[in-house]
Amino acid sequence: MIPKEITEDVIKRIATVRGQLGGIEKMINEDSDPQEILTQFKAATQGLQKAHHLLIDDVFRKNLALKIVAVMNVCPGKDCPYAEKVEYLKKQFPTLGFDELSTKINEIKRIDKDMEDYHKNRQKHLETTP
Repeated sequence: MIPKEITEDVIKRIATVRGQLGGIEKMINEDSDPQEILTQFKAATQGLQKAHHLLIDDVFRKNLALKIVAVMNVCPGKDCPYAEKVEYLKKQFPTLGFDELSTKINEIKRIDKDMEDYHKNRQKHLETTP
């Protein structure tokens, strides 16, 4: 779920971009100066990029935070083979850039999967050990 304040901000930005696109269309129809049209294209592109980054950044950050917490719950303490990596991701989290978020999400998903497999194998071993 996307927070209401993010949704409202993204919708306002999209409405602004929609207006800019209408203005560009009008400028083209009126044979306006190409440099002015280009300026409006740049403004619309920047507005759309800001809305996109705002939305994706919020969704990715929440996803990564939830994954880190989930892994910390199944990988508590120093006995966990991934404890150092999880701690590193936890410390890095606040400073991660937009481009790094998806990479780190994939890293934590791999750790989560490995921990799941580890616990399954450990449980099987405990069940078969007399």
